[in-house]
Amino acid sequence: MNRFPRLPLLLYSYLTAEILAPFFASFLILNAVFFLVKLIPFLNVVLELSIGFADFIRLFSYIFPNMFLYSIPMAAMMGMIIAFSRLTVDREILALKASGVSVYTILPPVLLVSLLIAGITGYFSVRLIPIGEIAMKQLMFQLAKEKIDKGIKENAFTEALGDVVVYVQSIDQVTGSWRNVWVSDMRGQTVPSITMAQSGSMVGDTQRMQVTIVLENGSLNRPDGAYAQTVSFDRYKINIPLHVPSVIDGEDITHQSMGSMTMEQLEQAALLFGSTSEKGRDALVHYHKRLALPVGCFILSLLGLPLGLQARVGRSAIGIPLGLGFFILYYILFTLGKNTAQDTSVPVAIAMWLPDLFFFVLTLILVRQSANEKPLFPPVLSSAVASLNAKYVLPVVENIAARLGVLFRLPSKQSLDNSIPDEQHPDSRGGEALLAPGHLSDGTVHGDVQGKQCHIPGCTSYNCLHCTIEFKNLDIAVQAGFTPCDACQAILLKQGAYLKQVGQKSESEDSFKQ
Repeated sequence: MNRFPRLPLLLYSYLTAEILAPFFASFLILNAVFFLVKLIPFLNVVLELSIGFADFIRLFSYIFPNMFLYSIPMAAMMGMIIAFSRLTVDREILALKASGVSVYTILPPVLLVSLLIAGITGYFSVRLIPIGEIAMKQLMFQLAKEKIDKGIKENAFTEALGDVVVYVQSIDQVTGSWRNVWVSDMRGQTVPSITMAQSGSMVGDTQRMQVTIVLENGSLNRPDGAYAQTVSFDRYKINIPLHVPSVIDGEDITHQSMGSMTMEQLEQAALLFGSTSEKGRDALVHYHKRLALPVGCFILSLLGLPLGLQARVGRSAIGIPLGLGFFILYYILFTLGKNTAQDTSVPVAIAMWLPDLFFFVLTLILVRQSANEKPLFPPVLSSAVASLNAKYVLPVVENIAARLGVLFRLPSKQSLDNSIPDEQHPDSRGGEALLAPGHLSDGTVHGDVQGKQCHIPGCTSYNCLHCTIEFKNLDIAVQAGFTPCDACQAILLKQGAYLKQVGQKSESEDSFKQ
């Protein structure tokens, strides 16, 4: 006898496919937007160094790991919200619950997809970002050196090195060595120093971002007031720092920063400078940042589940603005934690991991609320948000929609309602209960099917998220088995209507028993 229940693998594969499809769509859209944002400051480097298309693709591919560190968590959250919003609106979640499948039962594919996406984000954060920054630095140096090499031609003066002018009589096409070299160095002086040599070459140093002109068998002529110095040499080196146009979006991509260090190098830097020093804390901040962001990606992905389950007919996208709000809040808290770790004496680990801990607890609470069919937020907060939305957001949206309708000659909602025959109009049906989740009208009695409670106008829970049915009046709601909530009973007791209704109902039941 099998002691363990059989896993619904078909259901899990279906949910996984439903999550991954909007994830990839969101991922492509977000990265396209980030690409356009990065492209504008990036063009300065491309035009300055005359980068070809192949090198442009290589150079931009080194920037993608940094972009993915922020686009993947957002795409994962949006994919989760969109997937479960569609399943909720199409009544598939309701069908699963009717079949005995709870929210906890559908958690395994959500956890699996979230862990997979968080693992990919962690790989980008820990491995690819340092490799990408080092490779970008090397490529920028290579492109700058190639530009100089192409600028040095036979029997021509080359000014690609700034204040250093080079003249070469002949260049060996095989080895690249120079013959009969003349160099004018104006750096830090008004009268140039002239160096002449029989042969020479140029080598590069990627770490120091400089090129070195190596001259052999020549002489150096340096002016010194009214006199001049002449020095003969067998071998002479001229070091020239490269000023590469490498600042992209305010960041020098050729500078060896903490972001280009590996995890082992960051640990060594923290030990070398000390955990209390500025550089040591900076190294620890980068170390914990690379670990905390992938964990945050996992938490944000899970948070998309309860937000997606809040969708209703007529407000299927309610989870998207909530998700964007939580996403922005997470990165605000993460930035505050990062600044606190850098500028104060608070332990770096606590400051960097506190946002993840806060959102993890919040996610557990929201998942539990969704599993128990309870509202995610207190009724007071939900009512306040609903009133603000009705007072400020909806008028703006309706105004924009009306202007677009006039611009594109679209039919208005009023004209569409008038075009529906009276016998087909939703409000003209003779039924006692109007089942219309997300379209409950004002002035009716709203009912909560799960709790069998109803709310009259004026009740604090009148616009609760679980109210999916409405009645024309309180009598019909009571006959359908619904009971007014405590707040409604307080209102009705003042009116004297509720006691009268209950008394009439008890008298009818007694007469029926007799």
